Amino acid sequence: QVQLVESGGGSVQAGGSLRLSCAASGSIAIINAMGWYRQAPGKPRELVATIVRGGTTNYADSVKGRFTISRDNAKNTVYLQMNSLKPEDTAVYYCQMRVLRMLRTSFDDYWGQGTQVTVSS
Repeated sequence: QVQLVESGGGSVQAGGSLRLSCAASGSIAIINAMGWYRQAPGKPRELVATIVRGGTTNYADSVKGRFTISRDNAKNTVYLQMNSLKPEDTAVYYCQMRVLRMLRTSFDDYWGQGTQVTVSS
């Protein structure tokens, strides 16, 4: 099995910063894409940012220039540095990884448990 454990959420005032981390453990051979998604109350889950193994990144327009996604392949960890936070960034943030488990021949998607980010005005 594969487990994703997130950390780094919390409460911050508008304009502040937070850094989220998500570490994967288990019978992992390769992790391809890693990403962060968020879900605000009453809204569907939405993409925040993704990063593939080679380092290419993709961001939602709403966070471009404020958020930075990065990864440490040796640690099977993905990070999300969030700067200039706005109240509309308030949501539960979920990490996601596309993992090839050992002795398997196809990738599966795994999700973290979610971490709350609250930005007050």
